Amino acid sequence: MSTTSLQTIGAIKSYHHQAQHLVKNYLLADPFIPYTSVLTGIFLCKVVYDLCHFISNSHSKTYIILTKIQRIEWNNRGISTVHAIFISAMSLYFVFWSDLFSDRWHNDLVVFRSSRLSSLGLGISIGYFLADLGMIFWKYPSLGGIEYIVHHSLSGVAVAYSLFSGEGQLYTYMVLISEITTPEINLRWYLDTAGMKKSLAYVVNGVFIFLAWLVARILLFIYMFYHVYLHYNQVMRMHIFGYVLVFGVPAALGVMNLIWFGKIVRGVKKTLAKRCEC
Repeated sequence: MSTTSLQTIGAIKSYHHQAQHLVKNYLLADPFIPYTSVLTGIFLCKVVYDLCHFISNSHSKTYIILTKIQRIEWNNRGISTVHAIFISAMSLYFVFWSDLFSDRWHNDLVVFRSSRLSSLGLGISIGYFLADLGMIFWKYPSLGGIEYIVHHSLSGVAVAYSLFSGEGQLYTYMVLISEITTPEINLRWYLDTAGMKKSLAYVVNGVFIFLAWLVARILLFIYMFYHVYLHYNQVMRMHIFGYVLVFGVPAALGVMNLIWFGKIVRGVKKTLAKRCEC
């Protein structure tokens, strides 16, 4: 093996060790996680936006003929889809599979439990909410009206408090499971934009939206409040601001979810009625 090859291998190993040191001692160090994870979330939003533009511009005939604002929304929805898949997977893991918030394996209070990974996930989510809010304000009201601003603001404040205080992360992740409905909502917009509103895929996706919304944004919220009821003696020991957030934010989002669910039900009925007439 040549001297040049050995030097190259040595340089790669050196960079690898430096990267590991950076991640371990800074990016994932407890004092820095809240800040580095938020910045990472914002940076990833930019990366996904650019990737959506590049891939769509190269492979989508629909994207090419869209207006400028439609392209921005197309890419923006790509960001929200990737974030939704990431955070809903993280949320399902922590709520239903991880031992971090299990009553069986821990004696300390569930409302004060957190980990590096759980904090990292929340920080990345905050980065998304900040980036998306910035885009909504930038192109207001093209990317969403006041209801989106209220939704993102409430969610962002609750997630930020949970991240920086370490309180109520379980309930934050329970609420974030509702993001599992976002990919279906975005797919509905993509199909509509592509002129496929009368397709079978559009109808099937509408049914999936109905089922996912019912489970993730209605029934799961009921389960969350039941869990709070069972652990109310622990919730009372949270800071007053955290206590208010545990009840106030899910209640406000729950009302919004019910209003939107009513629109979804009417939309599904209308779509199915048209299919039956055909």
